[in-house]
Formats: sequence, C-alpha cells, structure tokens
Amino acid sequence: MRWFKLCWCWVLLFVTLVNSYGRVIEVCKSGCNVSTITEAVEIAQKGDTILIHEGRYKEANIIIKVPEIVIRGKGEVIIDAGKKDRAFVIFRASGVRIENVMIRNVPFTSTDELAGINVLYSNRYHIENVRIDSTFFGILVEQSDSGIIRGCTINSGSPINVYEATLGNGIHLWKSNYALLENNSITNMRDGIYFEFVSNSVIRGNHSFGNKRYGLHFMFSNDDVYENNKFERNGAGVAVMFSKNIDMHNNVFVNNWGMSSYGLLLKEIYDSEIKHNVFIRNTTGIHVEGSARIRYEENDFIENGWAVNFLGGSYDNFFYHNNFIGNTFDVAYFGRVNNNRFEENYWNKYTGYDLDRDGYGDVPYRPVDLFTYMVNEIPETIVLLRSFFVQILNFAEQVVPVLTPADIYDPKPLMQKWKWSSS
Repeated sequence: MRWFKLCWCWVLLFVTLVNSYGRVIEVCKSGCNVSTITEAVEIAQKGDTILIHEGRYKEANIIIKVPEIVIRGKGEVIIDAGKKDRAFVIFRASGVRIENVMIRNVPFTSTDELAGINVLYSNRYHIENVRIDSTFFGILVEQSDSGIIRGCTINSGSPINVYEATLGNGIHLWKSNYALLENNSITNMRDGIYFEFVSNSVIRGNHSFGNKRYGLHFMFSNDDVYENNKFERNGAGVAVMFSKNIDMHNNVFVNNWGMSSYGLLLKEIYDSEIKHNVFIRNTTGIHVEGSARIRYEENDFIENGWAVNFLGGSYDNFFYHNNFIGNTFDVAYFGRVNNNRFEENYWNKYTGYDLDRDGYGDVPYRPVDLFTYMVNEIPETIVLLRSFFVQILNFAEQVVPVLTPADIYDPKPLMQKWKWSSS
C-alpha cells in the first residue's frame, strides 16, 4: 500500500477532534425554535451541530459557509429540492460534516452540474450515510482535499433507457486529492465514480452497478488505490485513462456485457499493479491500449469473451500466477513488436504434459491462436467458433506460427490452478 495511506489515521483523528465542540441547533417541523435547515445554517457558528428531526424539508440551495459544523439527521430526514436546484453547497468551509439524511429531486440541467451535495474549495469534508435519490449528480467535489465519503447510497431515479447525457455521475471529484471513498452503493448514473485530476486517494469497498457508462472512471489521476470494490452490470466496469501508479487490488468485475464493454479498460496507463482481482463473464476482461510497465499478478479470468485484449503500444507488461479459466479467447494481441511476458500462469486450455512432475508444463503455451486473429480481422468468422475446421487451423498455426506472434507465450504454464497468496 502506498505511503499516503499512513496519513489517514491523522486525517480521521483531526476531523473527529474539530467537530467535538459547539452548541446544538435543533430543527423540526413544530416545537423547535428553528423550522428550516436554511435558517439553522445561517445562524450556525464554527463547531455547532445542526440536529434535524424527522420529517420532509422542502428546501434547495442550502449554502454552508461556516467551517466545522455538523449537519446530522435524526430519524428519517428527507430534504426535497423540488426540482429547483442543488440541495447542499459547502462553499469555502473546511471541516463540514453531513450525515444521516436523504436528498431527493435535484433537477437535470444542460448548463450546470447540479448535485445533491456540492463541495467547493472546502477541505476535510465528511459525508456519511447519506441517501440521494432522483438526482442529476450525486456528490460533486471540486478543488477540495482530504475528504471522506462513506456509506452513501446514490441513484438517479431515471428510467433505465434514458439518454446518457441526461445523467450525471454518482460521486464526481475534480482536482481534489487525499480522498477516501468507502462502502458506497451507486447505481443508474452515468459513471458511478469519476476521478479527474485526483491523486493520492483510496476507493474501497464500494458497489457500483447498473450505471450507463463506467462503474469507475479515472482521468489524469495518479498515485491512487482502488480495492475490494464490486463493479457489476455497467456499460463497462472500470476505465483508467492517462494516469500512472494506480494500484488495483481485490476487486470483482462481473457481467459487464455489450458491444464495446470491458471489465477493465486501460488507456495510456503506466507503472501500476493489478492483483487479486476477479474478472467473470465480461465481454472483455481487460482491454489494454498504450499501457506499459504494469504487473498483473494472481488474478482470475473466468468465462469472459476475451480475457485480455492488447491493442497496440503496450510493452513491458508482466503476467504472473494468473488463472485463465473458460474464456472464449485468452489473449488477443495486435502489433508486430512484443516484449510483454507471461510466466507461470494457469491456462485451462493447455493440453501439454508434465513428465518431470514439477508442476509446470514441459511445452510452452501460446495463448494467441489463429482463430483469435481471424475473429479480430473478420468478426463474422465467430460463427465457426466450435467447428472442427478451426481446431485444425489453430493446431497448424501452433506448429508453424505465421500470422500469430511467436514471441507471446508462457514458457512455464501451470498444470493446476494457482492459489492466491494472502498478501
């Protein structure tokens, strides 16, 4: 784990301490001195807690400018923006905490990115156990560092066939570093989670499913970690683009199907690690384009169309102790130059032998076969997939490689499925 994780203990302690003093302002529909959240925010001072009692509050554009205040719901608190504007805006107010509320009816607009909660220039924000339904964007964070978004549920509430451009992202961070996104559930958005120019951040334990485009999307973001997440039934599971030093550990990519759908899309990615992930029943497990110096270790590729598809400009990648089981195509590669290495992986299609019984096949395994090449050149040939003719062609190509790259092979294929290490 990268060095910045060591800072999280200090961040959590500091956020806790700065919110441990101040008065309590109670908000309720009747019987309290304050009946609206907007009024409570206007009279709040640094360190105060606004306690909102159960009820529906029809309010929008609640602007928080006082630092280190807590907004906490008690019981079922519904904040209904009435399709008028965003619900909360935290503006230049560090240390603000919002928890245990439901936000609804934030409208779509083609001119502004309206969100249930919008954080602007406000560090040390903390958003926890917030439910956002019927919204354009869920949580939008801009130029705000050292924040936590935990235990939130976000759903656009739009019909499943709605046009992508009318949906916003579930959690969207822009130029905001040192963030922790943990145990959130996001569905029916454009992108579940979107990072743009976000570094030194952790995405952990989230479930991003049924989103129109990507479950998780990185752009120009470096030194980040995403781990223990599940990406299911999205247009594509995860897209990591134009970034470096991304650690991808212990994630599940499942049932991301479509004409151009991937479990994981890598484009212009460098110096990263993909370890202990499961890719199961995706059109393509991992699509790699222009990405180099990536270590793929102890991943399972199960029943995908293509397990790994290389599309040009991808060099110095290393596949070690991965399991390839039941994929239609294990590896596809486009390009005449290759220095990617495969070593000690398990391939269930391997038909070689192990005479010395050392656990490794005595004959190298070549994962790129002639039929894979044919399908990529002429997609219609997929109808010949199970034919005896294709088996003859693949056997001939293995004996004397002509069209397939001769330098893509595993010199020591495992005879048994590899069991992951505990680390």
